[in-house]
Amino acid sequence: MTTAASGRLARTIAEIEALVSSVDDEASLLAEGRVILRSLVAFDDWLDPALARPSPDRYRQYLLHRDPQARFSLVSFVWGPGQTTPVHDHTVWGLVGVLRGAEYSQPYEAGPDGLRASGPPHRLVRGEVEAVSPTLGDIHKVWNAYDDRASISIHLYGADIGAVSRHTFDERGATMTFISGYSPIETALAL
Repeated sequence: MTTAASGRLARTIAEIEALVSSVDDEASLLAEGRVILRSLVAFDDWLDPALARPSPDRYRQYLLHRDPQARFSLVSFVWGPGQTTPVHDHTVWGLVGVLRGAEYSQPYEAGPDGLRASGPPHRLVRGEVEAVSPTLGDIHKVWNAYDDRASISIHLYGADIGAVSRHTFDERGATMTFISGYSPIETALAL
């Protein structure tokens, strides 16, 4: 990793800290945050390999940075081949930028008979950023677009997302509350 690459994440965190310190309306946070996140995912030379490791069992959610005041968190999501989330919400604003590979996002909306897909799934590819929030649409299902390789997306949330009480939904719309936490960072043992 080059010196420029190693400073990229630190600069991004400083830019996000300045943003959340000076802006409090969601539309501006999302618009300006999108520019910051797009700049970060435009380069694929900065993510520590320990924070890019897929698991054969399920997607990983690695904490990159948690604001001490819980105003935001930055997370790498690592999708193994074919891995998917349940239908879920976030309860806070968020931005998702694809760093490697591609992923699909299927939005859902609540109706009188439970949840239903809201339009077709959309494919996010490297460099693209999408927003979620309770005001824009906060319920979706996400999956790796590839069955033969990992994909990685970088998520910026308006809270410490690993500590936020959120929900998963079954096909009838029944909810289950969960707190995601973060995936442990596994280090390779030197022999």
